Formats: sequence, C-alpha cells, structure tokens
Amino acid sequence: MQIHVVQQGDTLYRIANLYGTTIDELVEVNELDTPNYLVVGQSLVVPIIGQWYVVQPGDSLYSIAQKFGIHQQQLAQMYQLPVNQMLPAGYTLYIPEQLKREITAQAYIEPYGENVSDTLVNAATKTAPYLTYIAPSSYRVSRDGTLTPPPLDNFRQIAAQNNTGMLLVVTNLEDEEFSKELGHIIVTVQAVQNTLLDNIVNVAKEQGFSGVHFDFEFLPPEDREAYNQFLRKTKQRLSEEGLSLSTALAPKTSAQQTGGWYEAHDYAAHGEIADFVVLMTYEWGYSYGPPLAVSPIDEVRKVINFALSVMPAEKILMGQNLYGYDWTLPYEEDGEPAEAISPQEAINRARIHHAAIRFDNESQAPFYHYYDEQGKKHEVWFEDARSIQAKFEMIMELGLRGISYWKLGLAFPQNWLLLQDRFRVRKLHK
Repeated sequence: MQIHVVQQGDTLYRIANLYGTTIDELVEVNELDTPNYLVVGQSLVVPIIGQWYVVQPGDSLYSIAQKFGIHQQQLAQMYQLPVNQMLPAGYTLYIPEQLKREITAQAYIEPYGENVSDTLVNAATKTAPYLTYIAPSSYRVSRDGTLTPPPLDNFRQIAAQNNTGMLLVVTNLEDEEFSKELGHIIVTVQAVQNTLLDNIVNVAKEQGFSGVHFDFEFLPPEDREAYNQFLRKTKQRLSEEGLSLSTALAPKTSAQQTGGWYEAHDYAAHGEIADFVVLMTYEWGYSYGPPLAVSPIDEVRKVINFALSVMPAEKILMGQNLYGYDWTLPYEEDGEPAEAISPQEAINRARIHHAAIRFDNESQAPFYHYYDEQGKKHEVWFEDARSIQAKFEMIMELGLRGISYWKLGLAFPQNWLLLQDRFRVRKLHK
C-alpha cells in the first residue's frame, strides 16, 4: 500500500492517475462515502501490485530489512548484492510475501445486551481474516467464582471460517466498573479460584476458546503478589487443558509507578508466567481528560521500552486504539466527556465542517479543529494511515510479538489494509 495525503486541489481522478489505479479501487479500499469531497490532510491508502519499496536517501539493505522485520541477508541474496550495499534513492525493491514478518494480531470486541448487534457481527466478519484472535469482552466473575457470559451469537463460526482463534476474556467488572473488592476476592480466596478455574475450563471447551485472557484492573496494590500467584496456579491448570494464558497490563513506564491502575500489575512476573501480554498503550487522550492524541507514539515507546527491560519482545502485543475523540472546547475538568468516534467519522466531520486535517509529528497523530452549529469550538484527535504505519514500524523495529486492538465496531478500513500489506498474520492452524 502507498499512503497518499490529500493536498489542496486533489481529486480522486488525479490521485488514481498519479498511482496508476482506478477511482473505483480508491473508493472501495478506503470506504469513501463521499468520493467527490476529499478533506485536505486526509490519508488515503492506494493499492499497488505486489509489495514494493522505493529506496529513500541514505537507505541500506540493513535499514530496509529493519523496516520490514526481515534479515538483510535475505534481501542481499535475492538481489545478489553485498550485505552492506548502499542503494540509490528511487531504486525499487520487491519484498516477497514469504519474507514478510509474521505477527500475532488480536482484537477485542464488546457485545452488549441479549444479542450481538449487526454492527459487531459485520465488524467481526470483515476483520477475522486479519486476526489471530478475536477476544469477546467479557466473561464477568461473580463473587462465588461463577461466570456471566457476554452474548456470542455466531462469533465462533466466524472465527472458525477464518482460521481465527477465540480468547475467553475474564474481568473483575461489577456494575459496569472494575471492582477492587471483587478483584481482591478472586486473587486471595482459594475456594473462589477453584470454582472459577473449573468454570473457565468448562466454558473454554464448550465454546471452543483457544486461550484465556485476564483483564483484571484496579486491584488493590497489596494484592500484587497474590495476583502473580493466582496466575501461576492458573497457568498450570490451563496448560494441562491445552489453553494459552494472556493478560492485559496497564501502561507502566517503571516498576515503581504508583496509582490504582498500575501497582498490582507486575510486568516482570506476567512476562515470566503468561504466554503473552497486551500492553494497554492508549488513553493518554481520554473522554474526561484534555484534548490529546489517544496513543502518542513517544508515550507508547516509553511503555514498551520498560516492558522490554523485564520480558522478551516475543511476549508483547502493543495495544492500539481503533477510535478517536471529539472534545468540545474549552475543556473543563468536570465537564462533559469527549465523544468517542471512529476514524471514518472523524474524516466525515472534518469534511462537513470544512476543516483541514493536520498531523502532529511528535505524537504521530492527526488532529483538527472545527466550529459546530452552536458556534462552539471542537478539537478532534484520531488515527489514520500515517499514525498506524508509525506503530507498525515500531513493532518491526522492536521485534514485538504483534498488536492488540481496542475495539472492533469502529470503522478504520485503512488499518486492515496496511496490516495485511506489512505483515503475515499468524494463524493457529496452517
């Protein structure tokens, strides 16, 4: 895929001619509802034949291999060049499919009510080919160790048709909030644990889950070691049943980080016990906070660097948001929350309000301002092809296991095209 940032005066006709593609192809892959109205600063992905890379000034086989997560020796052998060869700018290299880096891609999905909505069914159907795991969130633990399931409808069939695994997500949610008291009971009361593990194994077998994913948040800080011991006990039981164990971790930058979200999450212990972990590297910009990029790349890197200091890269999934926020200004600490919107909706609002999209190089994220019909100023931060490409490059640079998305149901077609373009997604059965 080629990323094209719309400039003043651009039309789909001009862009299609520039890249040797068609208007219909651009409309389809970018899911453009209003193809005659592009937004200045909007990122489009342009499909091109094969996986090509145009050499930039200063590139070497080593630097190009790093971008694609492969070994420079493979490129040198393909092109019969010395390993340390510098290449002329503009030279075009073809990267075969089999040389692409293989990663794990997971996505949470959050069904509510009695049945799964059509929106979520469609989202799961569209994205399952690009995923290693779909993770319905969540099975909620009761205080006696029993489980309350989410609606699943035909998720299992969708996953099976696409050779995608299902993760059984277990949380300490109670009355729509993460419960410190419930979490304490789960990780300290042996009888509750035994009941819970029996229920988890039974549900996993009945529903065809490939593994179990624990998202226990806001546990009491003093329960840090109790949580570790619970995971060790759980890992032994799940291994006996052929199930994987993974956990979600708050975005810490040091082992000593304080705060209710962080203290009970022991990165080193989870890295030792779990098959893999999900770093929740998003929500710097959040609904009740001031306008910011949701997952600024500089902050994401700090968390990943800390994780890499205590666990191997092959156990780390970088968390990635599939949404942005629209704040009404001026921001007030106890005022109305920002509205969560999809990247597609962010583009739509920019078009409606004639706002040019800008790109913040420090956070590697797009943003813009607009005035609504009541004359109130808004600030929008979201994700686009450029911001997600920057995250993909970091995954390759640091050799991470892969990526985990929160959450399906918000339209971001460019992400899935770029994911397929840059990686081979690991499937459970070849």
